[in-house]
Amino acid sequence: MLKYGSDKPDLRNPLEIADVTEIFRGGGFGVFAKAIEEGAVVRAIPAPGAGTRARSFFDGTNQWAKDEGYAGLGYINFKGGEGGGGVAKNLGPERVALLVQQMKLGPDDGVFFACGPANTVAKLAGLARTRVGQELDLIEKDTFKFCWIVDFPMYEYDEVEKKVIFSHNPFSMPQGEMEALNTMNPLDILAYQYDIVCNGIELSSGAIRNHKPEIMYKAFELAGYDRSVVDDQFSGMINAFKFGAPPHGGSAPGVDRIVMLLADEPNIREVILFPMNQKAEDLMMGAPSEVSPRQLKELGIKLVNDGPKQP
Repeated sequence: MLKYGSDKPDLRNPLEIADVTEIFRGGGFGVFAKAIEEGAVVRAIPAPGAGTRARSFFDGTNQWAKDEGYAGLGYINFKGGEGGGGVAKNLGPERVALLVQQMKLGPDDGVFFACGPANTVAKLAGLARTRVGQELDLIEKDTFKFCWIVDFPMYEYDEVEKKVIFSHNPFSMPQGEMEALNTMNPLDILAYQYDIVCNGIELSSGAIRNHKPEIMYKAFELAGYDRSVVDDQFSGMINAFKFGAPPHGGSAPGVDRIVMLLADEPNIREVILFPMNQKAEDLMMGAPSEVSPRQLKELGIKLVNDGPKQP
C-alpha cells in the first residue's frame, strides 16, 4: 500500500510512492507541518520529466484530486535542476535536497504530495500514481505484469463505527492462529489470504481457511461478536468445525477477468455472457421479472400494502 497505494497494483506503471513525512515535519510548509503534528502522513508520487510541462499540468492534477473528493495535491516542479516551483520555496532548499536524494529525482522531474490520514492518503496516492503514469505515457504496453499479494491484515479500524472490524475475510486462518489472537494487537495480526493480480486487475482471490471452532469464536470476539452470534448466524459452519473439518484452502479464479485481459477489453461487461445494465437488469433474459403469487407462496413471502406513499 505504501509503494503502490493499492492492493492490486498495475506493475506496468514504474512509479513508486514514497513516505516523505519526516521531510515535511516541522518544515516551512505550514499546512503539511500542522497536519503531521495531528497524526497525518505525507506520500510523494514522482512525475519523471514533468518539470518541463506547463504549470497547467500540475494545477490540473491538483484540481483532479479535488474533483475526486480529496483536499488536493501539493507539488514541486524542477526545470533544468533549478530549486523548483510549487511548495519548494516554503519547504526550503535543504529539505528539497533531502527529497531529491531520497526519491532520486532528476533535473527536469516533478513530484506530487498527498497529506492526510494514512488510509486516505494511500488511496489518493494510488489514484495519483495511476493518473500520472497515464498522463506521462509511462504505462508499459502489450505486456502482462503479474504479482502475488500476500499477508493481508486480519482486522482494520473502522473510523465510522469506532471499533475493530474484519478487514477482508472473517473465515480465514490468522497467521499465528490462537496464540496471535490471544497475544497480539488485532491490527497487527495478518491472515493467510492471497490474491494474484495482473495489470491492476485481481484475477484470483484465495485463502487458507480456519477450521478450528475455538479460533472462529476468538476471531469473532475480537471484532465484537460473542459466541451466541456465531452459533446463531454461522451454525452450519461452526458445527462442521466441531465435527472435525480438515485443514483446507484454495483460490477462486475470475475467468471473465482473464478473458477481459486477453481480449484487451477495458470494460468487463463486454466479455460477460449476460451483462446487466445500470439498473441491474438482464435485458436479454428479461430479468428480473414480476413474481407470481404462487412463487411467493412457495417461499413463504407475503406482500403487505401499506397504502399510498406520502409525497
